[in-house]
Amino acid sequence: MEAIAVLTAGEMKEAIAVLTGATKNVKINGGEIEKEKKIYRIQVSKTKKPLFFYLNIAKKHLKLDNDVELCALGTAIPTIILISEILKRNGWAIEKSVEASTVDAKEGKEGRGAPKAKLGIVLGKAKSGDQSTDASSE
Repeated sequence: MEAIAVLTAGEMKEAIAVLTGATKNVKINGGEIEKEKKIYRIQVSKTKKPLFFYLNIAKKHLKLDNDVELCALGTAIPTIILISEILKRNGWAIEKSVEASTVDAKEGKEGRGAPKAKLGIVLGKAKSGDQSTDASSE
C-alpha cells in the first residue's frame, strides 16, 4: 500500500519552487535544500558592442538572482570597470571578487605570443537599494 502525503498550500509552493528552480533556498519538512547559483560569464569587447549592451545584460542576470562575471582582455578592461562601478553605484550589485592575470595572445598563425592583461570581476545581486532606475537613462 502506498502512502499519500498531504501538503499545505505553503508546502506546495515550496515544493513547486524547488522543482522549477524559482528560488535559491527552500525549507521542506524542516530541512534546508539549497539550490546552487549560476555564474554567467560576460566577455566584454571594446569594439564589438556598446557599453550599455553589456550593462543591460548584466542587469538582466542580476535581476534573476544570478552572479555575473565580467571578463575582458587588454583595452576592454576599463569598460568592465566602468560597468561594475555603474552597477555598484546604483545599488544593483555587490563586488564578490576581482581576478587579474596575463594571458599569451598570439598574433596571427605563426606570430609570437605577447602577454595581455586579463581582468575578471564577479558581481552578485545587492540585497537592497534602488533598483528601479534604468541603466540606459544614465
